[in-house]
Amino acid sequence: MADPNRLVHSLIGRKPESTALIEQALTHRSAGPVNNERLEFLGDALLGFVIAEVLLQRFPDASEGDLTRRRATLVNREALARIARTLALGDYLRLDPGALRSGGHARDSVLSDALEALIGAIYLDQGFACAKQMILRVFTDALAEVANRDAGKDPKTRLQEWLQARRRSLPEYEVIAITGEQHAQRFQVRCRLADEERSCIGDGSSRRRAEQQSAETMLTQLIEQEEA
Repeated sequence: MADPNRLVHSLIGRKPESTALIEQALTHRSAGPVNNERLEFLGDALLGFVIAEVLLQRFPDASEGDLTRRRATLVNREALARIARTLALGDYLRLDPGALRSGGHARDSVLSDALEALIGAIYLDQGFACAKQMILRVFTDALAEVANRDAGKDPKTRLQEWLQARRRSLPEYEVIAITGEQHAQRFQVRCRLADEERSCIGDGSSRRRAEQQSAETMLTQLIEQEEA
């Protein structure tokens, strides 16, 4: 296994106070009872907070649903594993021989958990400010990408792409009510998923706006469910 002190030095500019703590963060549960599961729990909470704070600052006009969606894009197993690979984190992991032979050091789940555990360990070793700085550094490219990825995309398009990425059926939209005078009508539209019993209602001054609102609500619910 590569030297974990070297990894930490590359991330925060100095060696850790406790090498044992960093080694624990890089130890998979297959390697023994002293492993990174508890540190992963801590790192997950820290990461979620820091990313939420950054998004709140960078997107002052974004809705709660949009912020939730952006956070989910940044903080998920696949995204964390990609960052872990850029850090060559797999070279520093401790696994039992069987897990190592089966390629455990390269699995998304193992890499993402180890990255979160490392964040937790750096927080305990160096404090919140250092952990936050490390998070912002390794997420620089991902944050820039998420800032530009959905520029100009409406909620219906984003919902469709989210479902397609998971090989799920596309939503169905249905006008369920039209109220008001001809010159000031209000539309209610139901967005329904064909592959599960879930629907959301949107309201707007046109059918299109009502559809967009229902799609935004649906996407927010799906992301929150996936995060839970």
